[in-house]
Amino acid sequence: MSLIHNERTKLMANALDRASTACLTVGALGPAVASLYGLGSAGAAAASHGVLIALGSIFWLAAAGVLHFMARSVLGRLI
Repeated sequence: MSLIHNERTKLMANALDRASTACLTVGALGPAVASLYGLGSAGAAAASHGVLIALGSIFWLAAAGVLHFMARSVLGRLI
């Protein structure tokens, strides 16, 4: 029974870590790269839009961090 529990725990931790990677990629790295290369509306954004993009990126970076540490916490429940 503990083998099944361990595998389910690892599966949950992996799912949370993949979600954190997706948050990091889509919410923080995507807008940064778009503004760097001048793609989409992020490249031609006014100063107020730049602040909004920065705040949004910080939010998504924080969400990625929370999900990653949740995954680490789940791994702490291994038997």
